[in-house]
Amino acid sequence: MLKLNVLGLDKNSKARCGFFETDHGIVETPIFMPVGTQGSVKAVNQSYLEKDIQAQIVLSNTYHLYLRPGTEVLENAGGLHKFINWERPILTDSGGYQVFSLSELRKLKKNGVEFRSHLDGSKHLFTPEKVISIQRSIGSDIMMSLDECTPYPCDYEYAKKSTDLTSNWAILNKEAFDNSNPIYGKRQFLFGIIQGSVYKDLREKSALDLLKLDFDGYAIGGLAVGEPSETMYEMINFTTDFLPNDRPRYLMGVGRPENILEAIEKGIDMFDCVMPTRNARNAYLFTSDGILSMRNAKYKNDFNSVDSQCNCYTCKNYSRAYLRHLYIAKEILALELSSIHNLHFYLEIVKVARERIKQGNFTEWKKEIISKISINNKKSED
Repeated sequence: MLKLNVLGLDKNSKARCGFFETDHGIVETPIFMPVGTQGSVKAVNQSYLEKDIQAQIVLSNTYHLYLRPGTEVLENAGGLHKFINWERPILTDSGGYQVFSLSELRKLKKNGVEFRSHLDGSKHLFTPEKVISIQRSIGSDIMMSLDECTPYPCDYEYAKKSTDLTSNWAILNKEAFDNSNPIYGKRQFLFGIIQGSVYKDLREKSALDLLKLDFDGYAIGGLAVGEPSETMYEMINFTTDFLPNDRPRYLMGVGRPENILEAIEKGIDMFDCVMPTRNARNAYLFTSDGILSMRNAKYKNDFNSVDSQCNCYTCKNYSRAYLRHLYIAKEILALELSSIHNLHFYLEIVKVARERIKQGNFTEWKKEIISKISINNKKSED
């Protein structure tokens, strides 16, 4: 069992801080996981991830790693950790979201989902059992169950059928997990994924179905797919009431800094999102001065640090003018420096959140930070 050790609770909310332990290291919560879909956090060397960004855990994707390089290569390498030279924890998504996003290339079946590769059109079948087997080959510390991620909007009947399917698959995922063993001598843990779209009764049923299976942790899926932010927050707050206090809670695919802070207040421990690295590749930087568009001409002679309140490698060594120059010149270094900064910004937010929860004043700090972000972002847009 993966136990979340709670070290602090906010006096005015459901926010909590703590840690859990894997064979590749301890993870402090709340935590943000940089996304390394194909075994690489885009444009960022592992040494920066470890030393400067101080990522405690990264996320990779079962679907993509299954297609390329494939389980045979991963097993020959001794697992994903050795393949990518990363000795800290790894979580792998089941690939369900990627498969279901291929709506024209997949066919849903009772025992799994049949799909065609986006790479070469070859046909494949993901069953709950196969997804567990693939993640055994990957050797991730935390594995995710196969689920169906419902779109938004979707009607109640579709959401109900989808939620029932996810619950049925959860049983098969857990059985396959319990009846197999890690390949590389390191413990692996399995999380269940709660679905139910924006319907509270379905969210409750999904949570209760999964609790019966006693997963190592519980994820909330199917949010941040187009629904209003307030609806997302309502679903999070409702769902966490059903989850045990001694297991990690993971909100999948979320989000902006303010989304993360709001979700921490509602009892979430773990997050992932492509936003910091994707925005960096498009020249948008998260800073205490708001979101900066680094191609903007006003930075041409701005020799200030990217963010005066940040001590990441990028901010300590380079100016806004230099980053703008790199983007205008289409130099690859721009993507690395900006990705390092954005990830550091996200990891620093959750680090301070942990400290504030321990101090018991998280709620007040959260309101102040979100207000500041909102004001500065408006100034940035102006």
